[in-house]
Amino acid sequence: MIGYYIHHHGAGHLTRAIAVAKACTTTVTGLSSLPRPAQWDGPWIDLPMDDGDAAADVDAHERLHWVPISSAGLADRMAAVAAWIAAARPTAFVADVSVEVSLLARLQGVPVVTMALPGLRADAAHALGFDVSAAIVAAWPEEATGTLQGLSPAAERRLHPVGAISRFAPEAGTAPPGRRVLVLAGRGGDDFTAETVAAAAAATPGWTWRHLGGTSGDWVEDPRVLLAESAVIVCAAGQSALADVAAARRPAIVVPGKRPFDEQGTTARVLAHGDWPVIVRPALPAHEEWPVLLEQAAALDGDRWARWNDGLGAQRAADIVERVARGEIR
Repeated sequence: MIGYYIHHHGAGHLTRAIAVAKACTTTVTGLSSLPRPAQWDGPWIDLPMDDGDAAADVDAHERLHWVPISSAGLADRMAAVAAWIAAARPTAFVADVSVEVSLLARLQGVPVVTMALPGLRADAAHALGFDVSAAIVAAWPEEATGTLQGLSPAAERRLHPVGAISRFAPEAGTAPPGRRVLVLAGRGGDDFTAETVAAAAAATPGWTWRHLGGTSGDWVEDPRVLLAESAVIVCAAGQSALADVAAARRPAIVVPGKRPFDEQGTTARVLAHGDWPVIVRPALPAHEEWPVLLEQAAALDGDRWARWNDGLGAQRAADIVERVARGEIR
């Protein structure tokens, strides 16, 4: 049995967890405050929320990330995780992501696999989480150096870049049927408002725009057709969005969102300095810039995403988790 903790903010953690769990040969139990997804094959443990209480000393004097004093939600949440570990006796535990849950599992004698996030993670809490992990899995390719910064030398040796992990299999980079732009926003917040997308569309006659996700776009269960039909995709620098864009083999204009630890800013800089089919802008372009940007992006070769996402990232991650479970990685 393998336990898999899934953070409830945004949608990327869950999307990645589903892909990795499906690639495992061992039964995987999901633990999360998110509702059980229909695609999840194994058991599921519903965890209490921990963010509804007064937040006092939330970081234990900067040693942890979220442990507010006298939080009933936090106490119930940790008790539920601990009780499941005590009853199920998992052979490995994946944390995506929580330093505190990683520590809880390791304190119960279970080896931990941490799913890393990009950015500068040199703070004491991240260092502690990485140091107790048997393996650290990074969902970007090995050549994307600098995507995660601040690891100790020991933690660096336990880092396993596996490539992007997408819910979709990679597609051949065939030419799209028309001049379509897809704005792909996430659940974690974005700058792609209905007004900014409408203004960009008005400034680019001849192009058809579609806005998915975020706070003002449409939501569809399966955007693969829309991805495939788009000549250019506009997105933030989140791991899930980039994995899906790379799977579709479509060139992109990437505008990083503001995230803690400079998560998306770091990813965007790595993309900008590599040979990837992207144009990176630090902020949303002015309306008059869009016509030239779209033409430049459309001329890029989307097949260059093959090195970012070759379709094997989830399997590589699952292999590492199961090697930890078998005691081959400590």
